[in-house]
Amino acid sequence: MPQTPPDLAIGRLLLFNLLGALLIFTWLSPDLLFWTEIDDAVFFTTNGWLTEENGAWVWLVAATNARLFDVVSLLVLLAIYLWAISRDPVREQRMLRWGGIGITMLLVAVFMAQGVRMVIDYSHPSPTLVYQEVNLITEMVDFSTKDSSGASFPGDHGVNLFLFAAFMWRFAGLRVMLVSLVAAVILSAPRILSGAHWFSDVYFGAIAINLIIAPWFLLTPVGPAMARGLTAGMARVQALLPGRR
Repeated sequence: MPQTPPDLAIGRLLLFNLLGALLIFTWLSPDLLFWTEIDDAVFFTTNGWLTEENGAWVWLVAATNARLFDVVSLLVLLAIYLWAISRDPVREQRMLRWGGIGITMLLVAVFMAQGVRMVIDYSHPSPTLVYQEVNLITEMVDFSTKDSSGASFPGDHGVNLFLFAAFMWRFAGLRVMLVSLVAAVILSAPRILSGAHWFSDVYFGAIAINLIIAPWFLLTPVGPAMARGLTAGMARVQALLPGRR
C-alpha cells in the first residue's frame, strides 16, 4: 500500500473542484446540449433492448433493480472494504482505525445528501416518466422492481458509490480505488438501464457533487481528523470493556 498522502493537498483539491465546476458549466450552458443528447441516446438505445424477445436481458435488468440487489451491492462494497483493511500495513488498532474511517464515510455521505437537498433546488423525473410508449420492466416481470422515479436527479446510489471510491483512494491507495471505481460504474448502471435514471443523473450529478464536496473532507485535515477522533473514541470505549483492563 502506498504511503499515506498529506492531510492537506490544496493543489489537488482545487483541481478536483475545477473539474466539478467544468462539469456544472457543461450542464448549465445554454449553448451546449451535450448532456441532453447523450441522455436521450443512452435511454432510447437501452430501452430498445427491453423487449419480450430479450427475456434474459429484461430479467437481469429487473433483478438488478430489485431491492434485494441493494444487499448484493452492499456486500460488494463490504468485500472491497475488507480487502482495503487487509492491505493496511499498520497492524496496530487496524480494525478500530478502519472503523473510524467507515463511520467518517457514513457521516460525510449523510452531510452530502442533506446538503444537496438544501442547496440544489432542482430535480426531474426519470425518462420512463417523460416519454410515452416506452418499454417498462415492471410490466414484463412478476416481481417488484424499479423503472421510474419522480425525482431522479441526482442519482443517490451513484453519489454514495463514487464517495466510497474516493475514500478508498484516500485511505487505501490507487489499486483499491480503481476496483472501487469499476464497482461504482457497474453497480450504478442498473438504474440507467431500466430507465429509472438519466445517464446524467449519475455521470454528471453524482460525479460533480463528489468532485465539489468530497475533496474538502479528503484533501484537508477534516476527514482524517474525524477518522482519528472516532478511532480514539472507540479505543477508549474498548478499554472500558470487561477483560480489557
